[in-house]
Amino acid sequence: MEIEPFALERWFDEHEHDADIMLAESGIRSLDASRFDTDPGELGYVIPTDGDPDFRARVAERYDRSADDLLFTCGTQEANLLTVLATLDPGDHAVVVTPTYQSLHALPAAIADVTRVELAPPDWRLDVERVADAIKPDTRLVVVNNPNNPTGRYHSWDRVTALYDLAADNDAYLLCDEVYRLLADDPLPPVASLGEWGISTTSLTKAYGLAGLRFGWLCGPPEIAAAARRWKDYTTISPSIFGQHVARQALGREETILDENRAHARRNHEIVREFVDEHGLDWHDPVGVNGFPTIPDGFADAREFCRTVVDEESVVLAPGDVFGFDDRFRIGFGLPADELDEGLERVGRMIEARTTE
Repeated sequence: MEIEPFALERWFDEHEHDADIMLAESGIRSLDASRFDTDPGELGYVIPTDGDPDFRARVAERYDRSADDLLFTCGTQEANLLTVLATLDPGDHAVVVTPTYQSLHALPAAIADVTRVELAPPDWRLDVERVADAIKPDTRLVVVNNPNNPTGRYHSWDRVTALYDLAADNDAYLLCDEVYRLLADDPLPPVASLGEWGISTTSLTKAYGLAGLRFGWLCGPPEIAAAARRWKDYTTISPSIFGQHVARQALGREETILDENRAHARRNHEIVREFVDEHGLDWHDPVGVNGFPTIPDGFADAREFCRTVVDEESVVLAPGDVFGFDDRFRIGFGLPADELDEGLERVGRMIEARTTE
C-alpha cells in the first residue's frame, strides 16, 4: 500500500507556523474552551470504543438510522479512512469527484483503481452523466464532498440524489464528506439518510469551530459500520474522552453555535466577495468559508503567487496546484474578523504593488 504525500498539509507545515495570518484554513474560527465544561472525570478509554451507545443513537437519529450504523472517530479524516478501508479491496474500482480534499482520492487510490471525474470552472457543476460514464463493473465506491472543498460549490439535492441512485443501481456505495454541510443557511439532508447505499462522514471541526476536539463520525449501512469498527481497533481504538464529553455539550447547544457561526461566515463572505471584485479575480460564489479564486495578473502560477504572499506579507494562502489547478488559490475566511481584514489588506497591498511595477 503506497500513498502519495499530502500536498496541502506539507505546504501548511512549511509555512503556517512562522506566518502571522492563516488565510487558507477552511473552517470557522475556533470556539473558546471556556464555553464548555472540560472535565470529563476519569481519563480512561471511551467504552464501548466506538462511542457511548446512547450518544451514538442520538446522533444516528439525524440520519434516520440506529446506533449500530454510526461510530465516532477522531475527526472526518479518520472517518473517511475507515470508510475506504471498509468498502474497497485490491482489484476494486472507485470514482471520485475532483477537485477535492486530497485524502478523498489518495486513500482510495492507495487500495484500488480510481477514476477521477473533474468539476470544471467557472461553475464547477456536478455532471452525473460523466460519473455514470466512469463507472465500471467492479466499481464499489463513488466519492463526493458537499459543499465542495476547495471551490465552495454546493451540489443541488437533485444531483446528489441522482448520484446516489446511480451508485445504488451499480451496487456501489456513495460516500459524501459533509463536513461543511451545516455552514449552509439551508443545509441539504445527509446522504446517509437516503438509503442502504449512502455513507456520510463529518465532524465538529469546520461548522462548529471545534477542530481541537478531533471528534467526528461516519454513518452508513450496518455492514460498513461493522467493518469500519474492526479497522478502528487498529487506528485510534476509541475517540477522545475529552472530545466525546465536549461534543455532547456542543450538540446540545447546536442551534446557538450554528447561528453564531453562520452569521460570522456571512459577514466574512461579503468582505471577501468585495476583495475578489476589487482585484478583478474570478470565483464561484461559495457556500461555507472557503473559495477558489483565480490568481491575479502578473504571476506565473498559483505557487509563485502564494509564496510571494507568505514571503512578503506573512500571510498563508493555499496554492491551487495542490488541488490540480495551478491558476487558482484557496482562501479561507472563517477566521476572526480582525484577522481576515488584516490578511486581506496585506494581500491586496502585495497585489497592487506587483501590478504597478
